[in-house]
Amino acid sequence: MEPKYHRVLLKLSGEALAGDKKTGLDYSVITEIGKSIKKCADAGVQMGIVVGGGNFWRGRSSGAMDRTRADHIGMLATTMNALAVADVLESLGMDVRVQTAIAMHQVAEPYIRNKAVRHMEKGRVVIFGCGTGNPFFSTDTASTLRAAEIEADIVLKATMVDGVYDKDPNKYEDAVKFDKLSFNEILVRNLAVMDSTAASMCKDNHLPILVFDLSRPDNIYDACMGIPVGTIVSDEA
Repeated sequence: MEPKYHRVLLKLSGEALAGDKKTGLDYSVITEIGKSIKKCADAGVQMGIVVGGGNFWRGRSSGAMDRTRADHIGMLATTMNALAVADVLESLGMDVRVQTAIAMHQVAEPYIRNKAVRHMEKGRVVIFGCGTGNPFFSTDTASTLRAAEIEADIVLKATMVDGVYDKDPNKYEDAVKFDKLSFNEILVRNLAVMDSTAASMCKDNHLPILVFDLSRPDNIYDACMGIPVGTIVSDEA
């Protein structure tokens, strides 16, 4: 089966890596995610990955701490997750590189766009840590920025829900799921796809987003193959 997308940017929720523990890392969960990523790579999909850090730290809920410093701690949390995912992928026989937006040469390469693209062209998975390297920007924004830079065909946002709803499906039984949405709709209706900065960047760069449930890890593979999962957000619904 031929993949629908040649190059993708996969955004993984940090919380998803913790499994039922809610915090820290669950290697059995990460391994199942890794197996799906490997299936994509084996099918010829070039993959970049951005991982959130919410299983370790959330800067916005840090209380009285200076926001810039809190966000720097969050960037370090994403790097811990990036290294963990890299370790699992390597254990599955994959060739992986971790690049970080804040220099930490002893544990990862610095982020260099052309080098990242070259790695992917050689079949390596590239995991981007430290978000954008700047405070006040989420890892969703980092995902869309990296996707635009590496000229990805799509942003695959793997979350804890099976798509985009008109309201929180965990709170409202009558929540309605969308199969397709336009960027204008999510911005005007303030739907919880990703933050407005990230959504606007995707809109400006004509970069579609596919939001789907990571509790079934093979949804990553299905998404890359073009099998319908989740909610697609694009220029036109």
